Amino acid sequence: MLNQLFTAIYSGTFTPEIFFICTGVSLALGALIALTTGFRSKQSKSFLLALFLIPAIVQTVIMLVNGSVGTGVAVMGAFSLVRFRSVAGTAKEIVSIFLAMATGLATAMGYVGLAAIFVALICLVMFIVSFVHFKEKDDLVRDLRITVPEDLNYAHEFDDVFATYTHNAKLLTVKTSNMGSLYKLIYRVELTSEDNVQKFIDELRCRNGNLEIAVMMPQLESNRL
Repeated sequence: MLNQLFTAIYSGTFTPEIFFICTGVSLALGALIALTTGFRSKQSKSFLLALFLIPAIVQTVIMLVNGSVGTGVAVMGAFSLVRFRSVAGTAKEIVSIFLAMATGLATAMGYVGLAAIFVALICLVMFIVSFVHFKEKDDLVRDLRITVPEDLNYAHEFDDVFATYTHNAKLLTVKTSNMGSLYKLIYRVELTSEDNVQKFIDELRCRNGNLEIAVMMPQLESNRL
């Protein structure tokens, strides 16, 4: 019984019944992939719809080019162009797309049982990982914006404060403001702890004359491939 799950349901040419079975399985697995990808993450409706339909589309294309080497090479070239015409996606989105395409390939070859087991295992892992928060170094990286008066020598004014509350600090931008009477500084800092942000800001306020200070999340692309 278990061996039948890893056996193709057809060989050679496919019949209308086989086509509808494979398409139905592809759509069901595509729905599971879309639901798992959208769980606890913000995804657009169009992207989830694409994940839902990709397995069935890939499955149909592979069935049509079965046995034709020339047509298969042409389809492979068409698939490769899709990546270059799309915006950069997150790692999770790219994994979901590859999963959807692999599902379509498996069902196109008739391995519907194998496809179902494979998708169920991957979706289960994605579901479990969505509840786990991996503490990364980038979680403590922030953009620090400080406004200082023009007579303040900002080059080394904050070194001791940075040494206390950050692992490292790098000055990214210096910009004049208010007709040159103020400087706006932007640092990229790695905090030692999120709990000390208020104390960090209070000590900086004592140095910059209680002018504006902002600590915010940086515009990082660390989750993109």
